[in-house]
Amino acid sequence: MRVALSVACFDDALFPDTGKAVTVLLERLGHEVVFPPAQTCCGQIHWTAGYHREAAGLARAYAAAFEGEDVVVAPSASCAAAIRADYPRIARASRDPGLARAAEGLAVYELSEFLVDVLGVTDVGAYFPHRVTYHPSCRSLRSLEAGDRPLRLLRAVRGLDLVELPAAAECCGFGGAFAMKNADVSVAMVADKVRHVRGTGADVVCAVDDSCLAHIGGALSRLRAGVRTMHLAEILAATEAS
Repeated sequence: MRVALSVACFDDALFPDTGKAVTVLLERLGHEVVFPPAQTCCGQIHWTAGYHREAAGLARAYAAAFEGEDVVVAPSASCAAAIRADYPRIARASRDPGLARAAEGLAVYELSEFLVDVLGVTDVGAYFPHRVTYHPSCRSLRSLEAGDRPLRLLRAVRGLDLVELPAAAECCGFGGAFAMKNADVSVAMVADKVRHVRGTGADVVCAVDDSCLAHIGGALSRLRAGVRTMHLAEILAATEAS
């Protein structure tokens, strides 16, 4: 299968290994991965910040970049949710029926959705001998309703000891601009999240959104907790030969 890779601008700037891991993983599973070079920000941050005209321009550019692709995989629940849930709203707000049609033609999946629902696999041949806990990002949990798909994938990884994260459904406090505009609340929320992460005794905390991992990882780093953050794709791409 030909798979078009959509890399979040957050990942492109700060977490390039995530996109590389998705490519390694999908190619190992026998699929062709392409990266449309015209892709740019999906426009989510502009839309949620109230810059609706700018968001519409970015949405049009994104839809054009992926036009004709049968399947688009985004290793970011936040971006996938924005395209699937927000693009119709952006199209209505901008009174752009062309954007609405383009959005309907985009088959965008978050990575765990694509693996479990489209490919029908949970065991991807990964090997990762570490104690891991999983943080479900808000948009994966509430917008995409990813459910236990990431957990099913993690349970199938050889050598991995998966431990439950207490109060997992609670937000980590990032929320994009929320962390800057409501810094005190954000810090209190991530302190709770980090306390729960450390309580699991995990070596690694995993998520499907690097934005959450950046926030959690920053707090862990300041505490010198010795807990790493890793995107789900990086764990699934790992093998005994890695």
